[in-house]
Amino acid sequence: MKAALPLIALTMALAFTPGRADPLSQAVAADMHSLTAIYRDLHTHPELSFKEGRSAGIMAAEAKKAGFTVTTGVGGTGVVAVMKNGPGPVLMLRADMDALPVTEQTGVPYASQNPGVMHACGHDTHMTSWIGIARRMAASKASWSGTLVMIGQPAEEIGSGARAMLKDGLYTRFPKPDAAIAFHDSASLPAGTIGVVDGYVMANVDSVDILVKGVGGHGAYPHLAKDPIVIASRIVTTLQTLISRETDPLESGVVTVGSFQAGTKHNIIPPEAKLQITVRSYKPEVRQHLLDGIARIARGEAIAAGMPDDALPVVKLQDQRTPATFNTHDLTTQMTGLFTERFGKDRVVSVRSQMGGEDFSEFYLADTSIQAMLFWVGGVHKEKWDAVKGDITKLPSIHSPFWAPDAEAVISTAVDAMTTAALTVLKK
Repeated sequence: MKAALPLIALTMALAFTPGRADPLSQAVAADMHSLTAIYRDLHTHPELSFKEGRSAGIMAAEAKKAGFTVTTGVGGTGVVAVMKNGPGPVLMLRADMDALPVTEQTGVPYASQNPGVMHACGHDTHMTSWIGIARRMAASKASWSGTLVMIGQPAEEIGSGARAMLKDGLYTRFPKPDAAIAFHDSASLPAGTIGVVDGYVMANVDSVDILVKGVGGHGAYPHLAKDPIVIASRIVTTLQTLISRETDPLESGVVTVGSFQAGTKHNIIPPEAKLQITVRSYKPEVRQHLLDGIARIARGEAIAAGMPDDALPVVKLQDQRTPATFNTHDLTTQMTGLFTERFGKDRVVSVRSQMGGEDFSEFYLADTSIQAMLFWVGGVHKEKWDAVKGDITKLPSIHSPFWAPDAEAVISTAVDAMTTAALTVLKK
């Protein structure tokens, strides 16, 4: 088992005084013209999960140009770029690559040219920043020692890309990390602000399908049928008690029925109804209780309606799931102090955990001796933030067809922050 990374004093040679240009910030600023062009190209040509061939090619070419040893096709379309620079820790930096099946409505001049596909989650800012970080780390080899592993990950949006890369030998074919760091752009923070969470940052995401069986018949003669719509409706309402009456109020969980499908006509009682449910949690024991409770309630409501044992609901947990993302305390504490020292306390804020999902979690869960951290970089344009006085309910969220981040602010902040983090972890 690998020892935890030591905390590094913040009074390091890289120390930065907010508001004063230093070599790193100057280098990032000088690179922004090139990075902005790359960002707009990636935004214009978004690619869906496991189809990120063009995006991966751009990242691979840039990493090779910077001097990394690059392997493509890892876990489908994944990219692994390795730079060995003497003895020391192994640090992994990750950017996800896939877009969403969303029709863009931002009105920006570099909008998506792929019909029905859009970088509505900001992964184009992640990839562009990854390229900027690779350039900065290659140019700073004299300042660090160790091994840097940079990965371009496919299929985050469907929760499958990280597992695919791990299954394809990410931790056996390539140097296994002591620490893993990633960032995500945020539609809930002003541009250039860094948001941090110590502990759970994103949730377990599970999908459950329920097939509710009944006995079809005429709507005028319900006594001759067994109405699956009524049974399913009872299931939906009783499911709400899993949170309100069975979960500790100090714990977190969500059970949302996102789809209820049944019937074909006004006067026909259908033979079945279908429910689709998303389940969110943080702790493993809460997750298991919610999943067990869904199966118990579905069975119980059907029995109460008089359904026989051979016609009870079929409850299926989908294989496609995302485990909760956990920020380890030591690395998070170290990076929070580092970012505050570099950017100033007004630009580094503690934020709440979220119920969204993020498969960056897989890299930590594959070996919990690894230190891991995912942080946020705000992307809301200052004028838009000021106009709504920070009321995020009046702003487009990520996954919205209207989400157009202040890309230059996201990229410049992320390149600076991630490079600073990497130089700290790999400091000679």
